[in-house]
Amino acid sequence: MKILLVSSEVVPFAKTGGLADVCGALPIALRRAGHEVAVFMPAYRVAREAGLPIKETDVRLDVPVGGHMVSGRLLKSQLPDSDVVLYLAGQDEFFDRPGLYQHEGHDYADNCARFVFFSRFVLESLTELGWFPDLVHCNDWHTGLIPAYLKTVYAEREPWGHIPSLMTIHNLAYQGNFPADQMTLTGVDWKHFNWQQMEFHDHLNLLKTGVVFADAVSTVSPRYALEIQTPEQGHGLDAVLRSRANNLSGVLNGIDTAVWNPQTDRHIAANYDADSWTEGKAACKADLQQRLGMAANTDTPLIGIIGRLTAQKGWELILEVMQRWLGQLGVQWAVLGTGDARVQSALQNLKSRFPDQLGLELGFSDPLAHQIEAGADIFLMPSRFEPCGLNQQYSMQYGTVPVVHATGGLADTVVDLSQSTLGSGKANGFSFDHYDAGALDHALMRCVNTMIHDKQIWRQLIGTGMRHDWSWSASADRYVQLYESIRQTRGAPPQPA
Repeated sequence: MKILLVSSEVVPFAKTGGLADVCGALPIALRRAGHEVAVFMPAYRVAREAGLPIKETDVRLDVPVGGHMVSGRLLKSQLPDSDVVLYLAGQDEFFDRPGLYQHEGHDYADNCARFVFFSRFVLESLTELGWFPDLVHCNDWHTGLIPAYLKTVYAEREPWGHIPSLMTIHNLAYQGNFPADQMTLTGVDWKHFNWQQMEFHDHLNLLKTGVVFADAVSTVSPRYALEIQTPEQGHGLDAVLRSRANNLSGVLNGIDTAVWNPQTDRHIAANYDADSWTEGKAACKADLQQRLGMAANTDTPLIGIIGRLTAQKGWELILEVMQRWLGQLGVQWAVLGTGDARVQSALQNLKSRFPDQLGLELGFSDPLAHQIEAGADIFLMPSRFEPCGLNQQYSMQYGTVPVVHATGGLADTVVDLSQSTLGSGKANGFSFDHYDAGALDHALMRCVNTMIHDKQIWRQLIGTGMRHDWSWSASADRYVQLYESIRQTRGAPPQPA
């Protein structure tokens, strides 16, 4: 099968979150399964400065954006350690900027125009190249116009009008909402600006557009696919998503085990596997304690946290528990992340008061992320909502026991310790249902007590997590099944002469 995957960010060329990880790893897994895959993203400044080879092509195009034409050029590269072709849309006025979507905390005012250009440039470039996929896999709001274009502007253009599309929602909280007058930029007939298609509370909503026009919709975990159909987690689109329930599914993300693998990881102090983790993790823990200026103690439970310091990630709960535990319990915390200024300030204050117990780095460091996954005993991820989550999977891969709020992909991957789950060999962590600090405190205390007092159970939890296959292989197979189902429903597109 020929698959086109379109995304606004792809690791290692540009990243702000898990979207980039998925769109950098899934195409390689699909290629290993024998499919022909091409990936498309914007040629951001950071992508061109990533130190990876990017070549110019002969393709130069003028793309309509509103009432005028915008010139662009096609660039070409490959995903590392693969033969997957990566195309980049070059347009310096739109993409040669400090950030991907915003600068200094403010969204770019022309984001709608930028991704109108990107979406049309993708289709026009591949027309110029004569490379037509069997299916277009779109990701998040930045690509939401592509399914609409295939069924409106390009509906009579062979073979685009016959090519099906899949729209994957990585995080429903981000929808690409713009003032109604931005509809003129899209080139789509105004008749589609209605409550059933592109309009959302008098605004143009690009994610809704993709959901409505795509042949099928997916999310990044089965649980999240159900949750987003509810008013509580539907972010205003729950009714639209319920209307597509028969074509809505959840495919759990995998992880890139070539990058996240304690047996080969170059960032950690000692390599180890499911049979040698005791010595390996002890060495990594000592290294992490030294790296973050904490007291060196192998027996002290060490809790790791990595990610954005935002309400979504449960920081109101974490801070309440952390403030109560620091100074009272002999437990250490290692935190890596950046985000809400109030959370950062609170953490800095706690660090100054408890330097031996709290290791803190505000920002992002890929090596340190690996070191925390390997050196921590426990990984804490009490997200208010979590479409899939990757860090809990990284943690189990590294023998670090997760404590999570049972939502989205966290509920799909972490099996809470109980007598029955332990007996069946499925238990791999701890979870809590009610989103409050008391429930988090209880789950975390259960975890710490198990680590200290039930060594045999603790070893079983670690072994179960480490021996599970968290790779992209199974997830890629599920996507292929989904692609085939979409094609069979739509019918195979005719190929140009």
